Amino acid sequence: MITVTVCVGSSCHIKGAREMIERFTEFLAGGEFEGLVELKGSFCMERCGEGINWMIDDEIVSSPTAEAGAEVFKSKVLGVLNKAAKKRPVKGRKRRQS
Repeated sequence: MITVTVCVGSSCHIKGAREMIERFTEFLAGGEFEGLVELKGSFCMERCGEGINWMIDDEIVSSPTAEAGAEVFKSKVLGVLNKAAKKRPVKGRKRRQS
């Protein structure tokens, strides 16, 4: 499971943290990755001057806008999950014996 923590302190909220969380939620809702990402909120990450601050597991990310954060989320979080999904066998299918 990947944990994504978004700062919801005053500065990040004003810069668009709420919109970014909504975007992340939309990417995950009802899809194959639902339940594989835990979205959490956190108060100040003490990086207020850097943009909207958030973390992917232990990696701190600062995004200037919610849109920029959504792009990073798609590449870093959904990208990792897509790679992992391709390695998993499809349910209900048996592997052919060669």
